[in-house]
Amino acid sequence: MTTTAGIGRTGQVLGRPFSVGDLTVPNRIVMAPLTRYFSPDGVPDDDVAQYYARRAAAEVGLIITEGTLVDHPSSGTSDRVPRFWGEEALAGWCGVASAVHQAGGKIIPQLWHVGTTRTDGAGPIRTAPPVGPSGLALDGLPNGVALSTADIDDVIGSFARAAAAAQELGFDGLELHGAHGYLVDQFLWKRTNQRTDSYGGDLASRVRFATEVVAAVRASVTPGFPVFFRLSQWKSGQFDARLADTPTELEAILSPLAEAGVDVFHASTRRYWLPEFEGSDLNLAGWARKLTGRASVTVGSVGLDKEFAGPDGRPTHSAVTGINGLLDRAERDEFDLVAVGRALIADPEWARKALTGRLADAEPYDASLLETLR
Repeated sequence: MTTTAGIGRTGQVLGRPFSVGDLTVPNRIVMAPLTRYFSPDGVPDDDVAQYYARRAAAEVGLIITEGTLVDHPSSGTSDRVPRFWGEEALAGWCGVASAVHQAGGKIIPQLWHVGTTRTDGAGPIRTAPPVGPSGLALDGLPNGVALSTADIDDVIGSFARAAAAAQELGFDGLELHGAHGYLVDQFLWKRTNQRTDSYGGDLASRVRFATEVVAAVRASVTPGFPVFFRLSQWKSGQFDARLADTPTELEAILSPLAEAGVDVFHASTRRYWLPEFEGSDLNLAGWARKLTGRASVTVGSVGLDKEFAGPDGRPTHSAVTGINGLLDRAERDEFDLVAVGRALIADPEWARKALTGRLADAEPYDASLLETLR
């Protein structure tokens, strides 16, 4: 393929602009959400604002913030995780959005409720038991309490209020965290959703909570304000979990979400190059796009050139060399956007280096960097 001097293939493929709703980004590189624990009492300060602004100034097309907790007593696990409610925290987020915009970037918050992954009695700010569709942890054992239908309405309302606040504060869209075994995902997954009412049972009933959250969020913002939805098959500590074993099952989950108002599906995988179903090379983001006609984001070890270890010291990702496979998929429009996580933690300049053909100069990732806001 012929390349343009100083840009090269990576810049040509990932440097294309992208639009959805009222949002236009200059390139296809997205900063993936990654919890950082640098917001004391749940309030993001100027250090957090500058952390995101540095990436925006270095040509990240779109920043998705770390998960931010909605206004519900059981939504989070730590008082150092930012919240998206309360005057002080929202003022902090206003500062973050402003800093990113001043740096020339675009930014959306990720709205989050952890459900039964919460440790009983843990913060932030308020003390409450874990809650979920059936009061079951990801291993299927009891943890916390099952949400009543009135409780469900309260949680849906908390997402809608956060969405309205995001637009009022000047963000460019929002993302709902429906992945990794957190609350929205707990309703989708049969192991954690053992309800016998209209929110549990078959797949159509298990997707109801997620669609009601999306619909409430969609109604609380203007039509052009993009709504992203993050999904995954795997869960935290349950890496072999699957919501869907076939494209038909995946369509039964995603189509109602698209109809409810999702504009972009952010498909979280641990290795972007792995096919999702037998008989096709499409990854999860590729299937989301194909089945719904909505835009999609791929993610999973992009930019990493070595294995990195999880909390138990064992490798969690296979080694990756080069980026040509990703570019091949992007060129054939398997997905629309590419999310980069740990590589952007390691090097705030990663996007600029990628777009100008200088990835060989990118700083390598090391887990110790998670202890800083580099």
